[in-house]
Amino acid sequence: MAAHVRIIGSGLIGTSLGLALRAQGFDISMVDIVPERALLAQDLVGKPGEGPAGLVVIATPTSAFREVAAREFLLNPNAVFMDIGSVKTKPQVEIETISGFATRFCGTHPLAGREVGGPESARGDLFAGRRWVLTPSVHTAPDVIAYITKILVALDASIVVMSHQEHDAFVALISHLPQISASLLAGQLRGAADQAMDLSGQGLKDSTRIAASDPQLWSEILLENRAHILPLLEKMLTDLKKFIDGIDSPESIKSFVEHGQEGRARIPGKHGGRARDYSFLPIVIEDKAGQLAELFNECAIAGVNIEDLSIEHSPGQFTGLITLALSSQGAQILSQHLRERGWNVHSAR
Repeated sequence: MAAHVRIIGSGLIGTSLGLALRAQGFDISMVDIVPERALLAQDLVGKPGEGPAGLVVIATPTSAFREVAAREFLLNPNAVFMDIGSVKTKPQVEIETISGFATRFCGTHPLAGREVGGPESARGDLFAGRRWVLTPSVHTAPDVIAYITKILVALDASIVVMSHQEHDAFVALISHLPQISASLLAGQLRGAADQAMDLSGQGLKDSTRIAASDPQLWSEILLENRAHILPLLEKMLTDLKKFIDGIDSPESIKSFVEHGQEGRARIPGKHGGRARDYSFLPIVIEDKAGQLAELFNECAIAGVNIEDLSIEHSPGQFTGLITLALSSQGAQILSQHLRERGWNVHSAR
């Protein structure tokens, strides 16, 4: 496989793909309309590639797709082209208006992401174990499909092939509708009393997590896939009206919740990304300045690497709970080190 990959768009997905491909030995050139984003992404993935690109990845908003595709095809007419957008029908239609391009292009969509965007949020393992949809057209050359498939296998993605029409109908249900639901729920919190928000817990956080997504990105996605989204919204509205009409009936409410259980039970256990094999070490700290910095310093002294952390602290509480995610060995080393130093450490899980 050609060693030079050119990625147009230095957001979360584009930069994560750059990191993943760099780990496989590819030279990566990151491009973005915002120079600062491209510079950060390039610094993350390393020295840019040189010469013609063997693969060009279009990771731009769909509103810019055709212009970018036409320009890049002129620059690298012999390259393999793929996109990573959330809607597949519109890009395919636009590709077929560019003479000679359709044979070199295959639409793709990694079912991966985070609620935070930008190159600073990129992760090289974002696609490991994730579904990655390919939507080749009747025009896509077999060698293009084989080339992209080989790369995605190297990234440990789980490949699914379907038509662009099927893809757009499916993601309307499993991706776009959840975004709408989360945004609708989170929107109800605007102007809520501070006392009410102080009572909120993990359930609300889980239900609204993706409401923090990029508004500009999602406005384009939802607009372009509205033909598939609208019937789902109408059904949801019908179900909500039925629930409202039966709010005085215990059996109606029970049935409503049971239907939710049945639907959730259909979500495959292996659909998401591969779980990282971490140990989680709980540490209770005092609510005073400098405690977190001191804890990080202890981690450095112990020579362990923190992979992630969470902080739980209620207003007015004199203590807080820091949970550190580390390797199993790292958790053992740090636990012993902190106990010897007098920290309030609890058993890792």
